[in-house]
Order: sequence, then structure tokens, then C-alpha cells
Amino acid sequence: MRVIAGNAKGRKLKTLDGLEVRPTTDKVKEAIFSSIQFELPGTIVLDLFSGSGQMGIEAISCGAKQVAFVDCSSRSLDVTRENLTQLDLLQQAQLYLSDASAFLQTTTQQFDIAILDPPYRKGILSSVLPILETKLRDGGIVICEHEVGLKIPETVESLVFQKQRKYSAVLVTTYRCRRGET
Repeated sequence: MRVIAGNAKGRKLKTLDGLEVRPTTDKVKEAIFSSIQFELPGTIVLDLFSGSGQMGIEAISCGAKQVAFVDCSSRSLDVTRENLTQLDLLQQAQLYLSDASAFLQTTTQQFDIAILDPPYRKGILSSVLPILETKLRDGGIVICEHEVGLKIPETVESLVFQKQRKYSAVLVTTYRCRRGET
């Protein structure tokens, strides 16, 4: 696994071993970051279900000001911290050992971009999207990586469906926060 763009392009990242971890492929990561590359500079990003931190690290590499990495696994956050330290990016990161819903219910932060890659087949997106919506700035972007076949709504409060792309067995769905337009 490596950083594909920005200041840390080409740098290798440590990953987690095990069946509960499913790193985003370079093809999917490249597509996601190509679609938001001009919106990333100076943003506050949420990497929910962060795993090894590769998506949030990519965001920092491409100009995000700050990234909140949230995962319920201490192993995941340890690897994220190692990756951030190795790339000298720790000062732009906040790491939270927390369940996604609990984090969203307690944080006072507001985010410009949220990247979600929850465990598949557990129905997690439907429970976290309504809470996440309250933590996004107007115009904010939510990018959800999920399994093909998962039915997700066109709108969730002020989150409005923008697009969806399929990459083999993975779908990437993008929402935009449009307060006052729902």
C-alpha cells in the first residue's frame, strides 16, 4: 500500500493483517481523490473507520489541513500513528479510539469532507449517515465505500446523492450536504 498523490506520493504505508481489514485498492483510492482533488486544500477531513489511515493520509498528502482518524480498533490506530509518524504528518492528525456512532454523537467538530469505509454487510452506513449529516459544513462531501447491492437512500436529511461509481465488488457513493435545499 502506498500514497498515490500529493506531497507524500509514492511513500509506502504499513497495513494491518487479518480478515477484518479490507484496504481500499489503489484504483478506487485514485478515483476518489481525483474527484475531490480541487476541494481538498485547506479542509478538515473525517476518516471514519480509518483502518491503517491510508485515506486520511492521502487527504493530508493532497492538501487537507487536518484529518480526524476514527476507528474502534487500537491496533488500527497504532498502525495509523506509525504511518503518520513515518511520513511526518502527525501534527495534522487527530486520532480517536471510538465506535463511529459514539464519536459522531460526542464530537463538536465540523467537517468539510468525510470518508467512510465501514465493515460490509452490517448496515452501519444507514445508522451513521444521519448523525454524520449534523457534523458537516454546508457544501460538505461524504464519500462512502460499500459493497455492491447495498441500497442506500437518495437523501439523508441534508445529504443529497451526487454520484455512484462501481469498481468490481465495490461501490463508491458520494453525497453533498445541501442545507436549505432538502
